[in-house]
Amino acid sequence: MDGGEYSPRAVEEVLPCTVEEIFLDFKGRRAGLIKALTTDAEECYQQCDPEKENLCLYGLPNEQWEVNLPAEFVPNELPEPALGINFARDDMPEKDWLSLVAVHSDAWLLSVAFYFGARVGFHKTDRKRLFNMISDLPTVFEVVTGTAKKHSKEKPSNHSSSKSKSDSKVRAPEPQAKYPKATLHKEDDDEEEEEGMDVEEDEEEHGETLCGACGENYGTDEFWICCDICEKWFHGKCVKITLAPAEHIKQYKCPSCSGKRARP
Repeated sequence: MDGGEYSPRAVEEVLPCTVEEIFLDFKGRRAGLIKALTTDAEECYQQCDPEKENLCLYGLPNEQWEVNLPAEFVPNELPEPALGINFARDDMPEKDWLSLVAVHSDAWLLSVAFYFGARVGFHKTDRKRLFNMISDLPTVFEVVTGTAKKHSKEKPSNHSSSKSKSDSKVRAPEPQAKYPKATLHKEDDDEEEEEGMDVEEDEEEHGETLCGACGENYGTDEFWICCDICEKWFHGKCVKITLAPAEHIKQYKCPSCSGKRARP
């Protein structure tokens, strides 16, 4: 697909300098790659002719994509996507090829985002914040293979039947549905279109769930976590826990349950 006069290999005249600007650039490129590998998959597949020279798939900040030759000279101003994706096209089923390109596209998106961060001198806090914002979105691979939708509809697994009933009050987390964490941030416009009516149905179904700490209603744009002891749900901010550490907790106890001692 023609990306206009924009060069995917050149750094913009105005370099993204803040976490928000780099994340916006990331989202634009990501949207373009998702489009290339889903709605425009057949066109992208045809452009990646094995009879041509080494080709790369570029995602552009304007949410478009482009199949083109790599930079003539290296190192380039921007990291390059996977080289020669067209050579593998006829050696595997189309579905598998699209998934392979999606994986390499995810790696390229991260390299570009952190390249910009390095150029402007991000420190640990900025890098971590940028990575967390990126991690809140499904990967290109997850969208292309359909696992993003599967995770959003999947209920957290648990040995207790009563626990499963409690988990059904909220959406399963992304990307690890086995933990009883509630929703992450809403996806961008592209993802909302893919989810369709599922988001609205989810809000209606879970709108009456209340936080065990503040008593406020459940919201799809907030991170929630469920206590494995009392089975109450809490806003992450109310119990002072964020998504990153929560994903590594095997059994979560809310502050109230943590303060209770086992009876002799």
